[in-house]
Amino acid sequence: MRERGNRPESLAGSLLLAHPKLRDPNFMRTVVLMSLHNAEGAMGVVLNRPLAKTLSDLGPEFRRSELAKVPLYCGGPVSPDQLILVAWQTTTFDGTFKLYFGIDPKKLEELMGETPLEVRAFLGYSGWSASQLEVEMKQDTWLVSPVPADLLASLDGAELWRHIVGGLSPEWRMLADEPDDPSLN
Repeated sequence: MRERGNRPESLAGSLLLAHPKLRDPNFMRTVVLMSLHNAEGAMGVVLNRPLAKTLSDLGPEFRRSELAKVPLYCGGPVSPDQLILVAWQTTTFDGTFKLYFGIDPKKLEELMGETPLEVRAFLGYSGWSASQLEVEMKQDTWLVSPVPADLLASLDGAELWRHIVGGLSPEWRMLADEPDDPSLN
């Protein structure tokens, strides 16, 4: 992680990729989209833990809305009952990434009518207290990546993680492709 003076650079708008050696079941082979990172702490959502449900499965308030078919994901271990709506778009001509995090359902419906967006719903989030993420970064728990234009690339789960980590370098590709159980190698 690069430093500016004594303050760490903000990771908001970046991806945190679980290091291949990270075996914590909450974060093993995860891709975390960071929405906040400052002196008070950090927050994001796990992008690659689909729950095989949509917002319509949560209750009647979503069944007849434009959001009914929005896929539902496990956003992380913190507040697993909290619903967080997230939308983003990447412009292909300059790679600009625009993130709408924790957006109100009505506002999201309006935005969906105006512009093409990738929309997901998350139950829970991933959070770090002040300096906790910086300590984990020094322990090589996480890799940092900009958001690629092909963020989803029709992949999910560990395959999304493998795709992004493997794209960092040939060495990372080899580590991303190793089996969970090294004896199967």
